[in-house]
Amino acid sequence: MIVIENVAVATVDASDSYHADGHVVVGDDGRIAAVGAGPAAEGEGRRVDGAGCLVTPGLINTHHHLYQWATRGLAVDETLFGWLKTLYPIWGRLDAEVVGAAAGAGLGWLALSGCTTSMDHHYVFPRDGGDVLEAEIEAARRVGLRFHPTRGSMDLGQKDGGLPPDNIVESTDEALIATENAIDRWHDPSPGAMLQIAVAPCSPFSVTERLMSEAAELARRKGVRLHTHLAETDDEEDFCRERFGCTPTEYAERLGWLGDDVWLAHGVHLDDSAITKLGATGTGVAHCPSSNARLGAGAARVRELLDHRVPVGLGVDGSASQEASHLGEELRQALYTARTRGGPGALNAREALRLGTMGGARCLGRQDDLGSIEAGKLADLVLWRLDGLGHAGIDDRLAALVFGPAAPVELALVGGRPVVERGELVHADAGTLAREAVRAHRRLMERVT
Repeated sequence: MIVIENVAVATVDASDSYHADGHVVVGDDGRIAAVGAGPAAEGEGRRVDGAGCLVTPGLINTHHHLYQWATRGLAVDETLFGWLKTLYPIWGRLDAEVVGAAAGAGLGWLALSGCTTSMDHHYVFPRDGGDVLEAEIEAARRVGLRFHPTRGSMDLGQKDGGLPPDNIVESTDEALIATENAIDRWHDPSPGAMLQIAVAPCSPFSVTERLMSEAAELARRKGVRLHTHLAETDDEEDFCRERFGCTPTEYAERLGWLGDDVWLAHGVHLDDSAITKLGATGTGVAHCPSSNARLGAGAARVRELLDHRVPVGLGVDGSASQEASHLGEELRQALYTARTRGGPGALNAREALRLGTMGGARCLGRQDDLGSIEAGKLADLVLWRLDGLGHAGIDDRLAALVFGPAAPVELALVGGRPVVERGELVHADAGTLAREAVRAHRRLMERVT
């Protein structure tokens, strides 16, 4: 058992309960036993003094491409399509060793930024690259994070009018068979699962209509969730209108890709009709404000999405389109982006934290067990230290977390098990992860020179 006491608590429950001086008790089953104001009851277990700290639910990363840690800092002045055309040939040389090292670095950094659950969208499978999905799953186990990798796919190469080179796409049948095999091998449907698989064809400009529609059928037959990129850029809008005669959202609807088992990455260019459809169907959106800014893609209409009851989570997106990849900082970036569009009333600190916690849990279908601090839920928690120089003088600790500089993680728990303590990884060594990532980057770049 672990008792965190003498601490500010932001529960993110349905009432947004906040205790300026409270406690959280973690049971030996890895779930939250109690939360409330004042001191905790006497009892056995490790006692953690949370003075100067704020405890929140662990942050949930709803969109990422971990392999991209090996190609950071490239094509830094390109739009999405130009960036992809530059990087596709490099990604075609990936293998399991490179992906494992990149994923280890990416997940280690996410843990240090307050993330306790991350998805990953992997859609590049070179024929001689080995088992890249297994490599990133092993990396997640090494770091200790709860993991939701998606088996992505691309089957629309350049010769058929798509964006990716023909040598890095799969056939439609290959992609569907491999996706089903990944579900059968890895997916754990239990409530406390550390590993769950989703189905994730890449995007309208890299996937055929057949793969999109049959992937949706496969996911629903297997009882897993669906994910893809949608409405990220004006270029994508133009592509869909020219090729399919409709908007990206209309295209998704046509192929059975709206529903409460679907969450879409970005959703930047959504008109009023699209937002209404997402809200009516319960389709989620992974909001990636820093990546959208880095690529100049635009700013998602988060206030309107929330007002239409669309589940909205946060994502750092791939490390090559958002080199910082710090999920804690995305709370502030989401708030600033919303206010750039709609003024100070567009998003507040509590709403920003909800995006990064309960909003993410809803996107991943884990809202019954993750996303808030409530008795019976999994003890995925982060204790943020807010009494240092960077936060000095900000009395409201939630405001300090969201508006202030990146807060150090004093303690992060996944299922009650520490994965970060005093700003250091518990199960992996950050220096080793960094060295492995550098070697992987160099090996990959040597293959393309």
